[in-house]
Amino acid sequence: MINSKVVNKSKAVRKSESLWKQAFKRLRKNKLAMIALIFLILMLLFSFIGPLFSPYVSGTVNASSISKAPSARHWLGTDKLGRDILTRLMQAGRISLTIGIASMLVSVIFGAILGAISGFYGGIVDNLIMRLADILMSIPGLPLLMIIGALLSEWKVPGEYRIYIVMIMLSLVGWPGLARLIRGQILSLKEQPFMQATEVLGLSDRRKIFNHLIPNTIPILLVVATLNVAGAILSESVLSFLGLGVVPPAASWGNMIDAANNLIDFQKRPWLWVPPGTAIFLTVISINLLGEGLRDALDPKMKGR
Repeated sequence: MINSKVVNKSKAVRKSESLWKQAFKRLRKNKLAMIALIFLILMLLFSFIGPLFSPYVSGTVNASSISKAPSARHWLGTDKLGRDILTRLMQAGRISLTIGIASMLVSVIFGAILGAISGFYGGIVDNLIMRLADILMSIPGLPLLMIIGALLSEWKVPGEYRIYIVMIMLSLVGWPGLARLIRGQILSLKEQPFMQATEVLGLSDRRKIFNHLIPNTIPILLVVATLNVAGAILSESVLSFLGLGVVPPAASWGNMIDAANNLIDFQKRPWLWVPPGTAIFLTVISINLLGEGLRDALDPKMKGR
């Protein structure tokens, strides 16, 4: 009798908790995901707060400190212009993370809205949106980005504007897959009883889509958005490494690696490329681990839960 009361009480407690609290509890049990989350928070602080405490934030050229190895004065050494690598790494992280997060937000907003509209209305609207998504998905993303980046270089677009253009480019190739995923979710949600209730209440299409359908896709949006940040950071790094993305004097992790563009630098000056390469690797791995943890936490049916 006592055991049954305890079980019933625990069930009542679980029911009283919101789904988000239950998901967060499951996420906290995932040690790898929590380590990844802590690392990403530290990386954000390192990139956005760290430069405020650096004496080399101005990035002026110092001819007496060109390509110096790590020392007590410059913990990660200096580059070919005598600039502090650690400070450049912080500033590069600010740009790379901003591009990744901003392009993810734009692609998620467009993908969610277009996918919801496509699944809700169907017919001609569905065909138009999905055919556009199919066309963009049929073109390999990285070659398309490289072509656009080459055009920007040919047109001599100023460096201060290229950051924003790179965000738009990454958003352009990021929304179609998400739109198809959201469309499938909307097609399933349309048949649920709560949507039949919205019909009885006479709610407008806008309220049905934005107040009822899209909020019910937030768990999958969170997972996909997290993974999209990692993809955007990698794509930006590749473009910048090839000289087609963010260009100096603005720093990104990709164009910092490009500083070691010959065999001598690669072999004799590893401090030029190892720190940004390590930052990219650890950040992308952490984002993927957090995305996996969010997927398992928001979908209890995964892995036998």
